[in-house]
Order: sequence, then structure tokens, then C-alpha cells
Amino acid sequence: MNLLKPIFFIIVFILLLIGCSQKSSNNSVSEIITYTNPILHLDYSDPDVVQVGSKYYMTASSFNCIPGLPLLESENLVDWELIGYAIKQLEPDSVFSKPQHGNGVWAPAIRYHNNMFYIYYGDPDFGIFVVTAKDIHGPWSKPLLVKDGKGWIDPCPFWDEDGTAWLVHAWAGSRAGVKSTLTLHKMSADGRELLDNGIIVFDGHHEHKTVEGPKMYKRNNYYYIFAPAGGVTEGWQLALRSKNVTGPYEVEKVLDQGATNINGPHQGAWVDAFDGSSWFFHFQDKGAFGRIVHLQPMEWINDWPVIGKDTDGDGIGEPVLQNEIVIQNARRQQISDSYSDEFNTPDLNLNWQWHANPKAKWGAPTAHLGYLRLNAIPFAERNSLWGVPNLLMQKFPSNNFIATTKIDIFLHEEGDLAGLLIMGYDYAYLAIEKHNDVNTLVYRTCSASDKGGKENTILNIPWNDSTVYFKTKVDSMGNCQYSYSANDENYTTIPESFLALPGKWIGAKVGLFCISDTHTNDAGYINVDWFRFGN
Repeated sequence: MNLLKPIFFIIVFILLLIGCSQKSSNNSVSEIITYTNPILHLDYSDPDVVQVGSKYYMTASSFNCIPGLPLLESENLVDWELIGYAIKQLEPDSVFSKPQHGNGVWAPAIRYHNNMFYIYYGDPDFGIFVVTAKDIHGPWSKPLLVKDGKGWIDPCPFWDEDGTAWLVHAWAGSRAGVKSTLTLHKMSADGRELLDNGIIVFDGHHEHKTVEGPKMYKRNNYYYIFAPAGGVTEGWQLALRSKNVTGPYEVEKVLDQGATNINGPHQGAWVDAFDGSSWFFHFQDKGAFGRIVHLQPMEWINDWPVIGKDTDGDGIGEPVLQNEIVIQNARRQQISDSYSDEFNTPDLNLNWQWHANPKAKWGAPTAHLGYLRLNAIPFAERNSLWGVPNLLMQKFPSNNFIATTKIDIFLHEEGDLAGLLIMGYDYAYLAIEKHNDVNTLVYRTCSASDKGGKENTILNIPWNDSTVYFKTKVDSMGNCQYSYSANDENYTTIPESFLALPGKWIGAKVGLFCISDTHTNDAGYINVDWFRFGN
């Protein structure tokens, strides 16, 4: 009898452990799924990824768009959610208060070191910056200039096991006058200062021109630098390795387009999953849809990475369209599902970005009033929208979509103009304009706006309603068909379609604008009731 009691309690304890284990596994279920590339059909150029705890975090180039340095989160490498940004405005504001197309944040690197997140990025006109935060959700520090200089781009920090810090970067020939080389610097342990003028650790002039975007790692006592070469649309991915951090580095091509239709597969991040498997993120340039994100399997052969699948046995991987992966907590929801905005909260949907450092007078959500207020702000370059800062835009959310918005009109002055815009080098908008003291509905296009192209008015008709519904339908080739309605039911389609083009280093964007020719003490405005995406 005395033996039965301990045995009974042991059995109860084991059963409790089994129950807890089952409960835990129910909360985090592993499964093998087949995913399809791109995992993000969104313009997240130059993606970099880091694993911290049970989650992965991604950032990407944001150029002149603000807020900048997007922060995405995932539990499984496949499903991603935009959770915030690391930059509220670009420095210096005296420059970035106006649109600086293609400038600003280039090719960032995100790392986690000593319980701190670091994101380094290069501004081709000002130098290398870093922002830091203890929590991925912030607060993030203001950008700190680690090294001033033109043409210093694509920085990546590296902390060795002994605490020694390094930084590797590339060069923009358009500013520095040199390119196709990678330079390594000693860096202060806190990551705030470079300690020397650096050494060249790789010269790609002969076989790997336009080498850039380096990312530095260590594995099995090898130092690795992953770097793309050959240019955005036709390039490939390199891996460099050395037993010594300063070299000499061996080099291998580890990913190229091969026989696939995935052009220029490079510029990304190596990350290990929780099951020990290795993966590589890269982008593919897709014109108006931007630089979309792919996830490739990666295996190690003789301490060299092979990315994708080596289908022809030449030792160089090719990107795959589909692949199996062991994941936990599948979200089964595309990031584009969250792009619509009802404007019923104090904050804009995270997917909105301005074309320059924002000003409060441009407009704001109203929360309990249920709309977004955009004010008709005057600007100098009336010939086109290329120089307009207060464009409130979003990335194209998928390879085909419909964007619809409801706008209440309160335009006051001659030349007040507000509507729905698709913006790139070429652009088109459907808008309401105040003309001869009455509202008119206008449809205009502009070609080569970056080179001074002028707007072409295709439609100009009176509009007597106080509300208008604008819609644009974008197909997989980037053809955009605009339409309008007074009641969200009977839409009139503009016969002429518009072909969307990318902007400077970014894909085309869709969104809203409200501008004026006239400065007044009581500006006209629009109230945007909602902005919705569909298929």
C-alpha cells in the first residue's frame, strides 16, 4: 500500500506533463506546406532578415518614401505582416521636405546584438546612418550619421565572437566615382563610429561588375560575405568566404536566373530556420509592381551555399517557384488584405507613405469623425506632380487589383485639385478640379514626368455632386482602367487605359492627393471616407 501512493502520484504527474505538452503543441503546430514565390508580391527592395527569439524581422529600402525603413514580422518565413517603420523622417529635413526620387534609404541591414536592434543604411548623398531600438516596435533612435561621404552605400555591420566590430559596404559610382568593389572597416564596439579608412576585400571589375549590397556572416570558422553583382535586372548572387575576416576571400556564384524567368535574383539575406534549415531572401524586379520578394531554399555543400536548386549540376543554384517548408502558426493571410483603410482610427493604415517628410498641414485622419482630411496645399511645379511632396501613396498590393475610394468634396479656390493617382515616371489621375468657380471631373496623364513631361487632359466634364467615387483596375501587365461614379453603383469607365511604369528605384504607387494653385487663409479640402482594395 505504501508503494501505491508514490506510483499513483508519479502517474498523475506524467499525465499532467503530457497534457501541458499537448496544449503547447496545439498552440504552435508544425506542418509541412508548399509555398509559392513570390512570398510578397510587394515592392520591398533589397530585403534583409534577422531571426530573434521565436520570430523573424525584415526591413527593406524605402528611398524617399516616409515613414521609412519598413519593419515586417513573421513566425514562419512565409507569412509576413507590416508592423511599423524605423524612421519617421529623413535627415536633413531641409533636403527631404521635397521629393528626392530614388534618394534616401538604400539597401539596409538589420541585426540584433547585445539586446539591441541595429539597422544600418546608406544614403548615397550623405553617408552611412544607423538607427537603434531595444524593441522592434520602438521607440527607434533618430538616424545617426556613422560616416559622412558621397557614394557610401549598402552597409552591413558584423560583430565577431570576441566583440570586435566590422562594417562592410559598397560604392555608388554615380556619387563616389568608383564602384564594383567592397570595402571593410573596423568599427567601434557600439557601432557608432568607423575606426579606419577601410580595405578593399573584393574587386568585381573583371567578372562581377556592379558588385554591391554585401551582407556579412560567420559559419564553421569561415567569414562569409554575400553580395549581388551584375545589376538589378540581369544580375546574380555571389558568396565570398575566408578564414580571416580581412581576407583573402574566395568567391563563387551561388544563384543566377538560369533557365527560369525570375530575372536578376540577388540582393537579400541568409537566415536559418528553427529546424536548422537555411533560407535566402531576394528580390525580383517586376517593373511597375516593384522589386518583389522571393524565398529560396539554401543548402551547404563543402562549406559553400547553393541557393535555390542546382537543376543542371553546374554548382550554381536557380530560383524555384514552389518549395516545401516546415512552418509553425501559418497565418494564411496575404499582407495585401490589410491595405484597405476606413479611416476610423487615429492612425493611418501602416501601408500609407508620403513622397517626402510630411507636414501636419497636409492632412490627417480624424478618428471618430470617420474620414481622412487632405488639404489643398499650393506648390510651385504645377506642370506635373513629379515635384509634389504631399502625395499619400501605397505600394501596388498584388499582381492585379482594384482600388476604390469615396471622396467628399470641399474645394474652395480656382485650381484646387484632388483625386485618385497612380504614380511613376508616367502617371495618371482621376480628380475633381475647381475651375471657373465650379467643380469639374478631369482625367489626365503625364509621360516622362521626371524629365519635365507635361500633363495631357483626356476628360473634362462638369461635376455637380458633392461626393465622388473613383476606381482604378490594374491587371497583371500594369494596365490601369479608371472609372467614376456618383453612387458607387453605376460607374462610367474611361475608354483610354493607362500603362503604369515604375518610379526611380521603386514600383508604381497608388493613392491620393490634394493640391492647389492658390495660397489662402482657409484652404479647400477633401474628406476621404474610405479607400478599399479588391480583386
